[in-house]
Amino acid sequence: MKRHLGLFLRGAGMGAADAVPGVSGGTIAFVTGIYEELIHTIKQFGPGALGALRSGGIARLAVYLNLTFLVPLLAGIAVSLISVAHLVVWLMEDYPLALNGFFFGLVAASAVVVCRHPADWRWWHVLPLAVGLLLAHGLPSLMPLVTQLGNPGLMLMVAGAIAISAMLLPGVSGSFLLLTMGLYGTVMQGIRDFDLTLIGLFGMGCLVGLFVFSRLLSWLLAHFRTATLQLLVGFIVGSLPVLWPWRELVRYQMGPDGQMIPLDYRYLLPGDYAVLTGSAAQLPLVIGLALVGAALVLLLDRSTGRTSPPATPPTTRDNATRESTALESNTLKSNKEEGSDA
Repeated sequence: MKRHLGLFLRGAGMGAADAVPGVSGGTIAFVTGIYEELIHTIKQFGPGALGALRSGGIARLAVYLNLTFLVPLLAGIAVSLISVAHLVVWLMEDYPLALNGFFFGLVAASAVVVCRHPADWRWWHVLPLAVGLLLAHGLPSLMPLVTQLGNPGLMLMVAGAIAISAMLLPGVSGSFLLLTMGLYGTVMQGIRDFDLTLIGLFGMGCLVGLFVFSRLLSWLLAHFRTATLQLLVGFIVGSLPVLWPWRELVRYQMGPDGQMIPLDYRYLLPGDYAVLTGSAAQLPLVIGLALVGAALVLLLDRSTGRTSPPATPPTTRDNATRESTALESNTLKSNKEEGSDA
């Protein structure tokens, strides 16, 4: 019960984070130590699930898909999207500096926590760290290229695959990438209007992205775990400029639906921001909330004692092995008892 509540709260945090452009639910999963289990669980949804259902029925399928992990997590995400995310959107509109300050502190502290070198760390692991930094910085500027595909249906499918893949990456916001593609308004309006054609094309792209990208990440974590974690840390650190509270939009373009697509910002000191905009920099509030966000991460890290456990959900083969081992153990025990009685 305690684990289910913890997963529910983590899901609520992921849902709230996904509502903020520049923050990823994957970051919350990474910080709270469930990232690898989440990736491996998503990977289980495929042809193997049908085999588990045929061989062991609903009970085996539930174990194969790790539903005791996934159901409370998804419930937290759903509740958050209905309730908490609306609060976050309101804060983003009315108190953007304060909210960005909180998430900046949270993400910065998480980068410090997960940057601790594991036992198998090597100097060349700096390379995937640098690649993550460069990709986090460069991806948004590449997204407008999606609008040049020409075919609206293909654009929606590619956008769905990219957005859902980004949500699996800590430090990369799927909603922010949709915004830089110029399709955020189109997708949101289509969902509000219940446009089945748009939802179907976008959803198809999301399914393809989940199927392919979760398997790629799972394979990388299984074979190159430390290098992959350093790559993810690079994504997290690379997302920090997007959360810097005091900034000015200096370059943008107009999307196909007339929405402004941000391309580049100028990052300012609090005093320069106040002079340029004529608005208060809210320095004490921003710093205070940044410290609160950092403290939450550090307290969580201290309470769990680890940041990213290699928790792989059990597969059908794992369970079969366990059952076979248990049966063999019980048989041996029974034989010993019979021999003792004799």
